[in-house]
Amino acid sequence: MTNTLALDDLKTRVESGEIDTVLVCIVDMQGRLMGKRLHARHFVDHGWEETHCCNYLLATDLEMATPGGYASTSWQAGYGDYIMKPDLATLRSVPWLEGTAMVLCDLLDHRTHAEVPHAPRAILKRQLARLEAMGLEAIMATELEFFLFEKSLDEIRKGRFRDLQPISGYNEDYHIFQTTKEEHVLRPLRNHLHAAGIPVEGTKGEAGAGQEELNIRCAKALDTADYHTIAKHATKEIAWQQGRAVTFLSKWHHAHAGSSSHIHQSLWKQGLSAFHDERDALGMSALMKHYLAGLLKYAPDYTYFLAPYLNSYKRFQKGTFAPTRTVWSVDNRTAGFRLCAEGTRAVRIECRIGGSDLNPYLAMAGQLAAGIKGIEECLALPPPAEGDTYEGGSGLIPQNLRDATEALRGSTMLREAMGEDVVDHYVRAAEVELEDFQRVVSDYEVARGFERC
Repeated sequence: MTNTLALDDLKTRVESGEIDTVLVCIVDMQGRLMGKRLHARHFVDHGWEETHCCNYLLATDLEMATPGGYASTSWQAGYGDYIMKPDLATLRSVPWLEGTAMVLCDLLDHRTHAEVPHAPRAILKRQLARLEAMGLEAIMATELEFFLFEKSLDEIRKGRFRDLQPISGYNEDYHIFQTTKEEHVLRPLRNHLHAAGIPVEGTKGEAGAGQEELNIRCAKALDTADYHTIAKHATKEIAWQQGRAVTFLSKWHHAHAGSSSHIHQSLWKQGLSAFHDERDALGMSALMKHYLAGLLKYAPDYTYFLAPYLNSYKRFQKGTFAPTRTVWSVDNRTAGFRLCAEGTRAVRIECRIGGSDLNPYLAMAGQLAAGIKGIEECLALPPPAEGDTYEGGSGLIPQNLRDATEALRGSTMLREAMGEDVVDHYVRAAEVELEDFQRVVSDYEVARGFERC
């Protein structure tokens, strides 16, 4: 399934007046769509070749602040331009917005026209090129979990994000009646994404009040990251159109379930799964075992890319279906890595560590880099864990953003795979989150200590 637009098709729709606006988008460090709305006539005449944006877009935080400490750009350097180069393979209509098409762009250096190495799409493409040189291709899928709320984003913001009420009053995991009451948001989400060429499988209630899950079919890794990003953006816009709010915050309340983004992955060669070996008891090839051993060994190195904010780490709690240990197990949802479809040609590994707040390009690239390293080092895979894997003290996921930042900083594997400058760039992004948190006094601190300390 593609449903993408060829440039000539877009010209025809522009001529007929069907499309008058093109969203020209990049993906920022936080996984958000940033860019411009171009008049469709300008896009088909000129803008399809390139346009420009300020290079601060890859050096900001969630608030769009411009902290110092980045080597790539700064106030001293004057915050120059990047070239936004449309990837015409991603050109598609946006059915939930009237008369609108969208294209994703790669970012190029304004002077050299080389790809900006710390751009999320470029980071993933670099790992895919390494796989291609090995004769392999990554097929991946992501699950998107989020919470749907009664009120709109504007109402919640004006209420200072307090007294939040999910749209449901109870756990709605697989619940048909409750999700019927949410179809005014989820039905257009499914249908509009399908019409936009996103291979949606379906939606379901998740394990919390007001919690939803959107599933998209597996695809080539870069397509999967694009699908994830567009779907996340669409979820916010379509909910907003219906007067509802959604959040992809990993843990919006300590008493409610966290939201994950599980990543399924397998490697293929010449149209066949390189992970499958029918002679193995679990159907796992030697290459798959090496790959999975790499995921396990280097999990601390890339945890930041799965959990990029302080809040992300509040999801890792026993008995919540969010893992606490980087162990693998066979079809066991308590483990950080779950072997799925054992004994079949669909055998694959699911990483359950990532939260709904991750950037899919970075999360997938980090895991591919670790898996490739496992293959290169011919790492031995330990036996699978059994039973309740929350029990045990080995292989713990980094417990907080500070620990994950230090693991990223010290990762020789990622520095070799992604480049020194790329790792340093994202170490700085993590430091910014920590510095900002250290500066702000929270409601929790005031309420706890105002009278009693």
